[in-house]
Amino acid sequence: MMDVSEQLRATARALERWAGGEGLELLSRAARMVASSIRGGGKLMLCGNGGSAADCQHVAAEFTCRLSKRLERPPMGALALTTDTSFLTACSNDYSFDLVFSRQVRALGLRGDVLMGISTGGSSRNVVLALEEARSMGISTIALTRSGGAIASMADLALEVEDSDTAVIQNVHLALEHALCFLVEDLLFGGDGAC
Repeated sequence: MMDVSEQLRATARALERWAGGEGLELLSRAARMVASSIRGGGKLMLCGNGGSAADCQHVAAEFTCRLSKRLERPPMGALALTTDTSFLTACSNDYSFDLVFSRQVRALGLRGDVLMGISTGGSSRNVVLALEEARSMGISTIALTRSGGAIASMADLALEVEDSDTAVIQNVHLALEHALCFLVEDLLFGGDGAC
């Protein structure tokens, strides 16, 4: 069993990959993809389950409000597909929980948007179907997942965390989500970071 200090060390080790080299290049590519969409009038859509659903809402808030006070900027288009309880329950009841994200992508997504599927386990069926729907519509896709997750191979770009512990993966996901917002802000509004 992993103790708290080992979990924190494991998180730090997993984050090291993203601080430079290939990890930073992947994150920069994701930021350029999202910035290009927003610059063209598009938006970032996000989907995931459980803790990943909470991440979707968190990221959408950072984009539409702001990440920090370091840079005053207008809102950036972002939409968490995890928040409409009336739709989520109606779709689950009338169709299937597997379709709760793909139907929203079909209804709300436009060519030029980006869909980010977040899945700690990497194989959530409703996230898989949302990515498939997005790709069929010409919507760019990003997967934020564990290494080797099924959604990684489906997305245009995969940000894969190399660990097997759920808490470590989720800790790294949150750091990467913040870094993504930081980089997109810099690309669109000129901050002090580099991409």
